[in-house]
Parts: sequence; structure tokens; C-alpha cells
Amino acid sequence: MFFRLFLILLIVPAIEIYLIIQVGQVIGGAATVAILLLMSLLGAWLIRHQGGRVLTQIRDELAQGRLPAAQLLDGALIFIGGVLLTTPGFFTDFLGIFFLIPFTRRFIKLWLGLWLQNKISRGGFVVRRHF
Repeated sequence: MFFRLFLILLIVPAIEIYLIIQVGQVIGGAATVAILLLMSLLGAWLIRHQGGRVLTQIRDELAQGRLPAAQLLDGALIFIGGVLLTTPGFFTDFLGIFFLIPFTRRFIKLWLGLWLQNKISRGGFVVRRHF
């Protein structure tokens, strides 16, 4: 797990730097910085808009006495997408948008469900109780 995290923390910034340099060479430094700032602002707006909608859905589900599991997952994915969008860089912006758009978020939830089923069927999760 530590090695995977190390690779992510090493590879993602390298990709970001490469993409920023490439885009900067094509459209110029000022335009590149402006696009990155606009993407961060868009990310903040989308977090507020999508997050507010999900919070309303969570409240509605709780008011009806149901567990808002799907809405909580949506909220977590929106948060992750927002963090990715506010991180400067084109690669993380693309991933962040993918997490924030409801249509593409469905694919992420489907993949997470399949991954979780696979882990459970193979005994990949261990539940420990500490009392």
C-alpha cells in the first residue's frame, strides 16, 4: 500500500508538470495559468452546487427513515472531485470533472460496487471489533 501511494505521489506531479509545460508552450504561460485558475473556480462552484443537492437528498432520505447510502457515496465522490479540481493541473482537473458529473459518477459507483463485491467474495476484507 505504501509503495502504491509513493508511486501516485511521484507520478501524478510529473504528469501535471509535463502537461502544464506542453500547454504553456502551445497557448502561453498567462493563458495556461488563467485556465488553471478558471478550472479551480469551476471546481469550487461545482462542489457547492452538486454538494448542496446531495445534502438535500440526504436530509430527505433521513426524514423518510431510510439510510442514504447512495447519497453518502455521491457526497464522497463530489468531495474527491472537488479536491482534484482545486489542485492545480490538467490531469487532476480532468479526473475531478469525471468525479463531479452525475453521468460519469454513475460509472465510478458501478466500478466501486463491482470492486467491493469482488473483494468480499475473495475474503479481501477483515472486520475487526475493538471494544
